[in-house]
Amino acid sequence: MARRSLRQRVVRFVTAMAVGGTAMQLSGCDSNVRDALVTGLETTTQSLSSALISAFFLTLDSEDTNVNGITTT
Repeated sequence: MARRSLRQRVVRFVTAMAVGGTAMQLSGCDSNVRDALVTGLETTTQSLSSALISAFFLTLDSEDTNVNGITTT
């Protein structure tokens, strides 16, 4: 097993506690509040994923258009 730095272990622990704590707290929430929170998290995750994928392909596209100092259009 690979040894991880202290920072990596702390980040993993805090993330696990935050996610686990959120899941435990959602079970006691009002159904309207829970639905609003889950919908918001879903929308945010989809937006972030879409932005990261778009940025990745834009980076690939910009590398292809400027090869050897020649700009193609």
